[in-house]
Amino acid sequence: MAVTSEHDSPATNELLARAADGDRRSLGVLLERDRDRLRRMVALRMDRRLSGRVDPSDVIQEAQIEAVERLGEFLRNPTMPFFLWLRLITGQRLMGVHRRHLGAKMRSAEREVSLYRGALPEATSAALAAQLLGHATAPSQAAVRAEVKVRLQEALNAMDPLDLEVLSLRHFEQLSTAEAARELGISDEATRKRHVRALKRLKEVLGRSPGGPEEFAP
Repeated sequence: MAVTSEHDSPATNELLARAADGDRRSLGVLLERDRDRLRRMVALRMDRRLSGRVDPSDVIQEAQIEAVERLGEFLRNPTMPFFLWLRLITGQRLMGVHRRHLGAKMRSAEREVSLYRGALPEATSAALAAQLLGHATAPSQAAVRAEVKVRLQEALNAMDPLDLEVLSLRHFEQLSTAEAARELGISDEATRKRHVRALKRLKEVLGRSPGGPEEFAP
């Protein structure tokens, strides 16, 4: 079965072609090579009330099973890069987990502001602040962390939602500029500018905080 996706590299197209012919090893490579990126996405977008109740690996495994079942559908009409297709399925699975566990309480009334309404579960200012603190201060600095968290979340809440989603995609999920731009429906150049602007703003906030890291920079 000839498989060519204009959105993917020759190496990925080769793996897709082999997978279409029933090569399970090639299919395994396709599913496993971006597991770390998918795990970062799930960790960032999973509601923090599910911490300890839901393992991100289980969400990814369910998504991979669905991807295997729907691979033929993708191969017949590859309208996006394979990784973004797999990411979409994983995000939809995560959305289902939210509905099952939280139902009408999917949104928290705490200091969490949704950043960007897309097809996947929303990242929140609280989730991004927690991710940033994981890099910004040592766990032993409890007082510093508390103050920085307040400043960070206030700054995140005040930022443009699209800038924050760019930050989520590029800085935390580690999508490429082209991948992030495709997900957001904006140009590569606009994505780059928004990413630099968001990082610059966060550097300013952290720089004004006691113990804020000087190394955090665009």
